[in-house]
Amino acid sequence: MGDAPPLPPTRWALGGSRTSGYGDRFAELIAEGADVVGEARLADALVPRGAAILDAGSGMGRIGAHLLAQGHRVTAAEPDPVLVEQSRRLWPELEVLPLEILALTSDALTSAAAPTAYDLVVCVGNVLTFVAEGTEVAVLRRLGSLLAPGGRILVGFHLQEGPTTAREYAPEEFLADVEEAGLVVQHRFGGYDLRPVDDLYCVAILARA
Repeated sequence: MGDAPPLPPTRWALGGSRTSGYGDRFAELIAEGADVVGEARLADALVPRGAAILDAGSGMGRIGAHLLAQGHRVTAAEPDPVLVEQSRRLWPELEVLPLEILALTSDALTSAAAPTAYDLVVCVGNVLTFVAEGTEVAVLRRLGSLLAPGGRILVGFHLQEGPTTAREYAPEEFLADVEEAGLVVQHRFGGYDLRPVDDLYCVAILARA
């Protein structure tokens, strides 16, 4: 068998220097004492203590590190080498796999001694709007394949006023992609504080259909 073909470049990677300040900005916010773990509080409420959680697109590690501190078993995955280095430096106890979502195969996870099934997959911070063009359904399907029985996916992204290098992901298009990926929306909100659905931000809790 030959090597697998290379994965298409993500929108994040194509953004180049325009995405380079993300990790530094969050580090500044943390140093200032800002609340940067709203996503993690909701994730923590969705699972019992000690759950197996995958932080897919973990960035500089703020969400995975918070969930680890709450007693969960967290595997983080982040393809950006700068963010991987920052995460490992800030939170060395958080294991980070330098892989993008489509590379999170059972073989890759097993090789890294990581679980292959999770009680919760966290995919927040606009990750879905930064994946490679045309791969949204494949990414959602891959995340669904990593769920343990009864497991769920927490996703969140801007509908308006998001990062300039991210795509616009209309709610109706997202919902169609969720269905095509074999998933269902259990709940949808306008923010991680469970505010009503609005036109600015989408938070959704997904499960296998």
